Formats: sequence, structure tokens, C-alpha cells
Amino acid sequence: MRLDKLLANMGFGSRKDVKALLKKKHVTVNQVVIKDGSKHVDPDKDMIQVQEEVVQYQQYIYIMLNKPPGYISATEDNREETVIDLLGKDLAHFKPFPVGRLDKDTEGLLLLTNDGELAHQLVSPKKNVEKTYYARIDGMVTEADIDKFHQGVTLEDGYQAKTAWLNILQSDVVSEIEVTITEGKYHQVKRMFEAVDKQVIYLRRIRMGELYLDETLKLGSYRELREDELAYCLSLKK
Repeated sequence: MRLDKLLANMGFGSRKDVKALLKKKHVTVNQVVIKDGSKHVDPDKDMIQVQEEVVQYQQYIYIMLNKPPGYISATEDNREETVIDLLGKDLAHFKPFPVGRLDKDTEGLLLLTNDGELAHQLVSPKKNVEKTYYARIDGMVTEADIDKFHQGVTLEDGYQAKTAWLNILQSDVVSEIEVTITEGKYHQVKRMFEAVDKQVIYLRRIRMGELYLDETLKLGSYRELREDELAYCLSLKK
């Protein structure tokens, strides 16, 4: 990898900023001053330092975010705040993006990464990765609804959803449920309940595959994946 690209990727500024660091002799490779940004380095073997700070190269990041309402699942938008706006500058230079989408008013588990291959594996319909949501429903959810979800409800546009698993936590005027789906159509959970004449009034994703929302994360907070969580994600790429 080119030295200037590595330093830019690790947040030491633009290519122009990196060029200035090199020119001022602030960069060393294996304790030798390097002024040529085109020099190829091996981040696994070479010791790279900027003003005596050792550069720990990291190609990918994997962030678990407890998404708050009011943010859209995008990397940038001219009008709305995005989930990327919640991240600190120390992570922004990795250029992460959300894996899949949560609606603006939906809360909960959202994975942010710059690993495109992993993102594809998690959202590909062929992989059937389960996604579980907790929801409050305006209306009494019944055993009949469980059967309809399992058979695959037909949405308003004629699309027949795949089998979904509905678990009733409390059935009342406002019901509490958990629902597990394996696809991610636009507003899917909301549209599925509309198909059985009910309305979602609160929605939070709590699971995606073997990734579970860390309940200690406050809304808007995030952390890097633990080793076991990361191992699961990397296993999907094999």
C-alpha cells in the first residue's frame, strides 16, 4: 500500500495534508525519514510513525449503534441528520455506512462498517439472516395473526412476505410483540401489521443474525464489536 494512502485512510488528513507531513520530515518508516508518499509499505510488518506516534493500521471497522429516532440510515443527506452524524471524527475517516436500513422513527440495532462484502452477506435475501424487532401495536394481536404471519401476509402492493415468526408478549388494546423476519422490504414490519388491520406505534430492532442489541448502549451510543460478535460477522464472509 502507498504510504500517503495509508496515512490518509488512518485520518491524518487529505492527500495534501499528508504531503505536507512528509515534506516536513514528520513521517518515518522503520525509523527512517520518508518524504516520498508513493513509497509502498506493509502495515503488518513496517513500523510507521507520524511525529513519533506509531500508526496502528486498521482496514475495517465494525460498529454497533443503538439508533435513536430522528436519524436516517444513510451516509449523507442535505436535509436530514444521518446515523453517520452520530459518530466521532475518529471513526468518520473510515467512511462507514449502515448495513441495511432502519426507518427514521425506528430505534435499535444498526451495524455500521466499511466492509462491503460483509454488508452484502448480511442483507442478501439468499442468506436469510434473521432480524428480530420489538414493537408496540395499536390493536389486539391474536393467535390468528401469528398464523397469518407464519403463512406469509400479502402486503398492499400484492407482494407476499416470507414466513415471519410472531411472538405475543402482551395482547391488549396496545399489544407488545416480537417479530422475526428474514427480508428487509421498505417499511416491512409496519406494512405487515397494516395487512392484518393493525398499526405499529413503536419499533426497535433487537437482533440481526447472532448480533444482539447491547442493552447497556443508550440511544445514540455506539461501540466496536466484541471479539465474539466480530467472529460471527467474519464467519459470514467465508
